[in-house]
Amino acid sequence: MNIIDIINKTKKSQELNEEEISWLVNGYTNGDIPDYQMSAWLMAVCLNGLTEKETFALTAAMRDSGEILHLDIPFTVDKHSTGGVGDKTSLIIGPIAAACGVCMAKMSGRGLGHTGGTIDKLESIEGYRTDLSLSEFEAILKKTGFSIISQSVEFCPADKKMYALRNATGTVDSIPLICASIMSKKLAMNADCLVLDVKYGTGAFMKTKEDAEKLAVLMEKAGKSAGKKCKAVVTDMNTPLGKNIGNALEVKEAVELLQGKSKGKLYDVCIELAADLLELAGKGTNAECRKMAEDAVSSGKALGVLRETIKLQGGNEKICDDTSLLPKPLLKYEIRATKGMKILGFNCEELGMTSLLLGAGRLNKTDKIDMSAGIVMNCDVGDQLAADDIIMTLYSTVCSDFSDAAVRALNAVKFEITEKPSYT
Repeated sequence: MNIIDIINKTKKSQELNEEEISWLVNGYTNGDIPDYQMSAWLMAVCLNGLTEKETFALTAAMRDSGEILHLDIPFTVDKHSTGGVGDKTSLIIGPIAAACGVCMAKMSGRGLGHTGGTIDKLESIEGYRTDLSLSEFEAILKKTGFSIISQSVEFCPADKKMYALRNATGTVDSIPLICASIMSKKLAMNADCLVLDVKYGTGAFMKTKEDAEKLAVLMEKAGKSAGKKCKAVVTDMNTPLGKNIGNALEVKEAVELLQGKSKGKLYDVCIELAADLLELAGKGTNAECRKMAEDAVSSGKALGVLRETIKLQGGNEKICDDTSLLPKPLLKYEIRATKGMKILGFNCEELGMTSLLLGAGRLNKTDKIDMSAGIVMNCDVGDQLAADDIIMTLYSTVCSDFSDAAVRALNAVKFEITEKPSYT
């Protein structure tokens, strides 16, 4: 085998076999295949695609490039979201699953660009540790049934190296490559059941529902081909998931939902995904599992799981009773309607970028985050606002001049003026 033959076969849409794909992945991971040749193959994939068989072989080879997690726990579940704005579902679904007797063991990443990262959100809790050893991780899972830790470099080194190259060569937007990247990491976590939340819209990577559905089908098949119980659900990310965008703000909203204080789109999505996870785990029909998930919230059991997990990971568990203990912003800026208007929609990617300008995200991996920064949406699609009503509130501790962020935020709102002109 040689890399030129492999590039040419993909360039001509000729199917690679498992041995060729494994050789390619291993060769690039260990440095035998240089970036420029791997870039050529990735571009050929972007232009011509891969067959399902090739995609599953690529996923398996990337999974097997590093360690595979083996916990001394008989049955675990996992959930993955393809990313969005205001997405704090893992902080809610994990405690619900654990409260229903199903162990959710999860490794998550940090935010980069307009989408937030679960690890950053958790680290907005004073003292919370995400860099646990696997033995600490396992011990917490045995006690509470739920834990999220930061991704380990031992898992899927092929994906880390290939994703960096894809990002630098314009070869990110390929459904087979996206599937292999996500599923290789998820399969390395080795959970028995996996629910995939595949998002579409302005705040998601997949902009159209059609593309999200294609990715969802492929990812679900990839999971099943690896012997896992797997279900993919397509959800809308044309509006923020919940009212709050930003690390501490999103933890606050997740806690308040588990306290039973709020419902709405975020609650509905979390209950749906939790019910799917419980059903895969054999806890009953989907309707029975939905009822279990709702009871886990209304009884306070899910909040109890979150409280105990935070404590065991070194965090201040009192935030589950008093969210004012989370980082507080020093500054705020209210964006108000200048006339009567009806809210038609939002550009979620622009809202995410606004949050980044306020200090809530990072453009580079080394950037420092303002955990208090972010946005609270004071209205939703379809709302009718009068002049001077608040559209959204911007928060920050590090950004004292809100002018650029305010302009960007307002440009992310689609609306129509409903106030009739006055005549004298």
